[in-house]
Amino acid sequence: MTELYDITIIGGGPVGLFTAFYAHLRQAKVKIIDSLPQLGGQPAILYPEKKMLDIPAFPHLTGQELTDNLLAQLTPFETSICLNETVIGIEQGEQFTITTSKGKHASKAVIIAMGGGAFKPRPLEIEQADAFENIHYHVANIQQYADQNVVVLGGGDSAVDWSLAFHHLANTTHIVHRRDNFRAMEHSVEALKASDVTIHTPYVPKALQGENGQATAIEFAKVKSEETLTLPFDHLFVNYGFKSSVGSLKEWGLDLQRNRILVNSKQETSIPGIYAVGDCCFYDGKVDLIATGLGEAPTAVNNAMHFINPTEKVQPKHSSSL
Repeated sequence: MTELYDITIIGGGPVGLFTAFYAHLRQAKVKIIDSLPQLGGQPAILYPEKKMLDIPAFPHLTGQELTDNLLAQLTPFETSICLNETVIGIEQGEQFTITTSKGKHASKAVIIAMGGGAFKPRPLEIEQADAFENIHYHVANIQQYADQNVVVLGGGDSAVDWSLAFHHLANTTHIVHRRDNFRAMEHSVEALKASDVTIHTPYVPKALQGENGQATAIEFAKVKSEETLTLPFDHLFVNYGFKSSVGSLKEWGLDLQRNRILVNSKQETSIPGIYAVGDCCFYDGKVDLIATGLGEAPTAVNNAMHFINPTEKVQPKHSSSL
């Protein structure tokens, strides 16, 4: 027989992990299902050494530190964790039956915290770009690039933040963006312009030079110009964002806004007993930050517990309110 859980959380990223912790505070029996081989989501896998700027009270917190802290929070509790399992569908009956690539799970309530879904970096679309070992899409150990010549591609938060991180230890750091204006946070862009990072805009990559699995330089064309630019490098970092897939989400019977789950002020979806938090959900005024998802988690859990037991209060007292 399939063991019945109070709350099953679909997604093991930061928001999913905090949702599990808060559910344990409500003494729920909790399960986490994630399609990835490890917990932590994008911060742990793609940004382990990148500073997270939207976590309250932590001015210097990397993606790996954030994950480690969230896992440490969970340590005192018994959480059933199912990794490498992709959710295929959710059926509603006396309880919810969650069908995955590996089997079935039973739960009284479900909280979806799947972020943007399965993800992979947007590639550098240049011939033979995938043939070079020193072209990277994330940083696993920033210290290994000390005294190296680094080129960063992109204009968003990741590209700017990594450029600022590299310029403290690399020999040279260049950032190249296809537009004159950066999409990163204004404070970060201001810090970039005040740093020793060399900024090149607006340029688009055209070709790579190199041999034997090692790229040595990248060629650019200036937008709306005949001007070209060639930058030699030891390591090239591509930060063009990510392609994500929500898989079979459209078949789960939930109301969607494009590929995001519509929720009300209770974080409740169109199906009572199923809630959504973090980047996978949408409501008017939604801001896509980790901090936002962390704030949505208690709302979802409290309403899920009330759904399971309608005689319980939705909002319990906490230590901060005693």
